[in-house]
Amino acid sequence: MAISEILATIDSEIAKLQQVKVLLGGGASPVARKVGRPKRVVAAVSPVEQPAKKKRSLSLAARKRIATSQKARWAAKKAAAK
Repeated sequence: MAISEILATIDSEIAKLQQVKVLLGGGASPVARKVGRPKRVVAAVSPVEQPAKKKRSLSLAARKRIATSQKARWAAKKAAAK
């Protein structure tokens, strides 16, 4: 037998087996999924190799704007409660 004949025979056997699998109900089996949030994947990197997180900071002017606007919200809420 030539290699091409052997390959053709193998291909026909695979096709037959796939048809049998579909007939038996295994062809379109859904993948079982777990319900809920997926588990966290932890990287295999040591803490030394991880880059340090850059700390974010606000300017003094930005902090003052936020503080004054929050105080105005509190005052409006207190006035509405009366």
